[in-house]
Amino acid sequence: MHVTIVGCGYVGLELASQLLADGHAVVGVRRSQSGLDAVEALGATAVAADATDPDSLVGLPDTEAVVFAASSGGRGADAARAVYVEGLRNVIREYGARESSPDRLVYTSSTGVYGDHGGDWVDEETPLDPTTDKTRVLVEAERVAREEAAAVGIDGTVARFAGLYGPDRYRLERYLEGPVTAGYLNMVHRDDAAGVVRFLLSEDLARDEVVLVVDDEPADKWTFADWLADECGVERPETRTKRERIAGGDLSTAAERRIRTSKRCSNDRLRALGYEFTYPTYRSGYRAAIAAYRGQ
Repeated sequence: MHVTIVGCGYVGLELASQLLADGHAVVGVRRSQSGLDAVEALGATAVAADATDPDSLVGLPDTEAVVFAASSGGRGADAARAVYVEGLRNVIREYGARESSPDRLVYTSSTGVYGDHGGDWVDEETPLDPTTDKTRVLVEAERVAREEAAAVGIDGTVARFAGLYGPDRYRLERYLEGPVTAGYLNMVHRDDAAGVVRFLLSEDLARDEVVLVVDDEPADKWTFADWLADECGVERPETRTKRERIAGGDLSTAAERRIRTSKRCSNDRLRALGYEFTYPTYRSGYRAAIAAYRGQ
């Protein structure tokens, strides 16, 4: 199989590595020279292009599958729209206009599209309720990935990622130093986020469907922080209720909304498809980070 990864960054590089190990041909698309160098270092083919610049996409090779994993760099709704909606649309239009178009597309979305569910469980059938301009953009991008791709003969899949963690993104200090505000953490290790996309492509699963990509155990933040502190051999951090944190009066409207938002994401669908996690919970996923911390 020939796979082109548009936005071959944090998850994309790991995905490329896994696909190459399986014997697939991989093209990694990046904008910067450093990004292109990282793609080449894996042994994949590096192509310079920018999803937000349609003219640059002419140089993308024909391919069997496209993974759209580009990032807006954590910026606001306008930047998110430029990348996730318009950039994705540009890629779909470029490939859809070709005589030999890809068979399928995987778009990497976010569990932020659910909004607040008061700590209840959510799954692929739960109605979406985005509460910010940025998450409303993500919902629109999911529609583009399935409807606009289908209109040009490409089967779209939405892989809805929970919070990513892994190498360079363990953020130990955030939980060890505290204070830690109550709530749930829905997480997936980078290697499994990439692994799920590889699995869906390799096994030809979930065409024109949404799949929630999250590990087995939504974590209570206080429980997680206490466990992490115990494993690292440090004092447990200070904790705060949501009411206490909000009463501090130093939060932006967006930050307060994030604190109020609570849900637990189910991976029953992903498990039913047959995916086996490398890191089924944070307890296995954080082992490398804990070992490194204790070895300082």
